[in-house]
Formats: sequence, C-alpha cells, structure tokens
Amino acid sequence: MGLSRWLKGLWSDPATSRKRAFLKSQELFKDLSFIELGQLAQCIHTRSYQEGEVLFAEGDIGRALFLLEQGRIDLAKSEPDGRRRTLYTAEPGDFFGEMALLEQLPRTATATATERSRVHLLYRSKLDSLRGARPRIGVVIMTHLAQMLSARLRHANSRLAQAAAPPPVA
Repeated sequence: MGLSRWLKGLWSDPATSRKRAFLKSQELFKDLSFIELGQLAQCIHTRSYQEGEVLFAEGDIGRALFLLEQGRIDLAKSEPDGRRRTLYTAEPGDFFGEMALLEQLPRTATATATERSRVHLLYRSKLDSLRGARPRIGVVIMTHLAQMLSARLRHANSRLAQAAAPPPVA
C-alpha cells in the first residue's frame, strides 16, 4: 500500500476521526493541531466498561490518564471502617488519573463504572514515546495538565479555608 493511500485511510478512518473529535473537545488538548490530534489519537487506547466494572483499584500503580467519553465513573476511597466514600463522579468529558502521567505511584481511589462507559486511556509510556518523537505535543499536554492541576489545588485550598473559617458573629 502506498503512503498516500495509507494516509488517506488514516484520515478517513471513522474510529480515528471520532477519537480525534473527542480529543479536540478536551481542554487538555486544545492547542494541538489537526495533525497533532491525529498523532495523539494513534497513541490513545479506547476501552468500554460495563456497569460495576472496576477501572482501577486504590493502591494500584497508576499508569494511565482516563478520559471519559460516555457513561459515569465513581471515584471512591476506602474508609478505615471498610465503607467506601465517593469522592467524585466523573461525567462525559471529564478526565481522571492524571497523576499517572507525572509519577507512577499507587492510586488514591478506586474507579468504578456506574453505567456502561467508554473511556480513552493515555498511558504514560505512550506519552513518553510521543514526547520523544513529537516534543511539541508533550509540551502542550504537560503545560495544560500543570495549569489544570494548579487550578484544582487552588480550588481545594479555597474550600479548606472556607471550612476552617470561624462562623460569622451574629
């Protein structure tokens, strides 16, 4: 097969086109070009999960960022008494597990599909390879990731400050 025919097949492949369109809708990838989104799409693994299926468990080593295209995912933490406390419910368009792109440490929560869900996974090893071959893609992703993590930290600090503030005097 000739190169031009292979490229035409790549650009017209419905699965790649759908994946590229989803990636383009994500804030994390907003500054990537059409071609860069196509290159990223080739590195993304797509998986469907059934209701009740665990994507990862608390304590597992993080290896991938999860981008939720369809469905709902509960992120829950084990309490000392054995109960599970839901920290967050991811909705379509949300991402989670992003710390795995920065460091391979144990997950701090368990992710479980609460309904049939389609998720795109960006493995750290794939991002590392992509950063070597296409440094701009890696810089864009890591810059946006740092900005989003900073915003989440500021938000969490603000909530903690509000919770610690003394009640207003009547």
